[in-house]
Amino acid sequence: MNGLEINNLLLTAGSFTVGELGLQVRFGEYFMLMGHTGAGKSLLMKAVCGLHPLQQGSIAIHGKEVTNREPRFRGIGYVPQNSGLLPHLDVRDNIGFALDILGVHREEAAERTATLAEELGITALLDRRIDGLSGGERQKVSLARALARRPRLLLLDEPVSALDEQTRSDICALLKRVHREHGITTIHICHNHGEAEQLGDRIGIMNAGTIVAIHEGGIIS
Repeated sequence: MNGLEINNLLLTAGSFTVGELGLQVRFGEYFMLMGHTGAGKSLLMKAVCGLHPLQQGSIAIHGKEVTNREPRFRGIGYVPQNSGLLPHLDVRDNIGFALDILGVHREEAAERTATLAEELGITALLDRRIDGLSGGERQKVSLARALARRPRLLLLDEPVSALDEQTRSDICALLKRVHREHGITTIHICHNHGEAEQLGDRIGIMNAGTIVAIHEGGIIS
């Protein structure tokens, strides 16, 4: 069973087209997706999340088709490029936001939030406002929010691209540990070859709206 299976996908955004595209990401795999700016990587991830309509094709997660499901019912944890955190909420409520939408009981939501905050080293930030956080702290909070819903699929859209070198290295090490401990099928968009080879089990290359190559073993030959 694949963690993610995309078949014959086609979608448009203005004059740009993604597809007709197929992709299989293995169960529990850490899959890196690379390509030049404008290749269609983020648009593809939005389509997987259900945030952009398809013209044709199907999407299945862990063997269950989700093509026509609402985003909240797809079992996806999504970390967008800008972290997507809500500035009017503190860290605690940002992490628990998706759980409120899903109707998770308040006590369970509080327990999940506390557990993830400890795991990611952000317990001291729980009562802080978002506008007072560093870039690395924001990414940890965004990751905690994505993990709080216990997703079957984790999508990371350039999660470290805006960080300084040391913080980028720290977050990459954290992502590697989180993947090892949780085993979630993960797709991570990036531009950095070193980042891709450090984290990826396989690396897919996207160009002009389609997957043009896949490199096994996380090594770009």
